[in-house]
Amino acid sequence: MEELPKFLLADNSSYNYHFYVIHTEYPRFILNVINDSLHWLEEFDKEDKNVLESEAESLIKSAFDFYDSEINSIDK
Repeated sequence: MEELPKFLLADNSSYNYHFYVIHTEYPRFILNVINDSLHWLEEFDKEDKNVLESEAESLIKSAFDFYDSEINSIDK
């Protein structure tokens, strides 16, 4: 199977002015960068939630950094 990039950009014509970053590695999530909503694509048990709490902030920051970098590269 082909390896996916860690992050992908996405949009949908049904949701005007919404842009998403999809994190393809565990823990997978979709981040709406316009309103900061986050949708986890995983189910977590109690142990996972403890690890997630310590890593979530860093993952979300990385997702926003990826979005900013991609948008800046388009604008040039």
